[in-house]
Amino acid sequence: MLSRFAPEPQLPAGQPERTAILLCNLGTPDEATPAAVRRYLAQFLADDRVVEIPKLAWWPILHGIILRTRPKASAAKYATVWNQGGATGSPLLYFTERQASLLCDWLGQAGANVLVAPAMRYGNPSMASQLDALKAQGATRILVLPLYPQYSGTTTASVCDAVYDWAKTQRHIPELRFVQRYHDHPGYIDALAQTVEQHWRENGRAQKLVLSFHGVPERTYQLGDPYRDECLTTGRLLAQRLNLSDAQYVLTFQSRFGKAKWLEPYTEPTLVEMAKQGLESVDIMCPGFTSDCIETLEEINMEAREAFVHAGGKDYRFIACLNDHSAWITALRDIAQQHMQGWPVQPQPRNQT
Repeated sequence: MLSRFAPEPQLPAGQPERTAILLCNLGTPDEATPAAVRRYLAQFLADDRVVEIPKLAWWPILHGIILRTRPKASAAKYATVWNQGGATGSPLLYFTERQASLLCDWLGQAGANVLVAPAMRYGNPSMASQLDALKAQGATRILVLPLYPQYSGTTTASVCDAVYDWAKTQRHIPELRFVQRYHDHPGYIDALAQTVEQHWRENGRAQKLVLSFHGVPERTYQLGDPYRDECLTTGRLLAQRLNLSDAQYVLTFQSRFGKAKWLEPYTEPTLVEMAKQGLESVDIMCPGFTSDCIETLEEINMEAREAFVHAGGKDYRFIACLNDHSAWITALRDIAQQHMQGWPVQPQPRNQT
């Protein structure tokens, strides 16, 4: 009987066993072109975790309408953020790679000699290719660390799916651990607060702080997804850390897609209404995004800015994501160390049989 598993490659003699971290982000097109965006969207929007519509109904919409009409417009938006925010190429990929490199260095300084690889749930470098690479380097223990502070079935669970799918192809599966959430981790909250405080020192303080999180359909919350509640917890803890009253900040949700009701209040309509009511200045940040990307640099810093000013607002101040801020790398290190407890963090001699 033929096996569905490929033969395991022979590792070099004497190669030690390693502990590794797979640092996972959502993904990005390879280029800001319609063809690259089409490939990316085809993978992203085909995920059952992202779009919970029966494929019989969804497939004609996706392939007959969305993938024919949306890539050109989306590519133009990606082009506006390519090489922006201090990044080279895709900001999301650039900062994810920076975070992986810095995390590896900072863990090493703390005495943990582990492998760290960046990966994208959709696009490149793919999770499967990076898991293959870690295993080829001797990783027998892998911590999967999604760059999603708040758990959602649409994001964190999808990362788990991709790891399990890869594991199904492996004869010898490494020991696996998953970080599900860190929405209330003190280091994460402190990193967010430090970015706000630095912004205030350099630019002054606006009348209101807007915390914009990525939205999900309202139905996901009704079905038991904890994402909304974890966003609210992050917002409350950050406001407490910054000594803000309820009147001094507002939490909103962005990036609505389709006609279904999504989590409210929506970011752009909230900004427009505040401007119409006479609010002149806002500081706005996206706590759920750990790297700047099209949703922060284009949707929030361009589109939402234009809407606020057009409605009568005057001073719109965008606060960059955590990116490679030192407090964020410290938080990532602490989160990783917490979840690697009990694992050796130095290369170990391989058992010979």
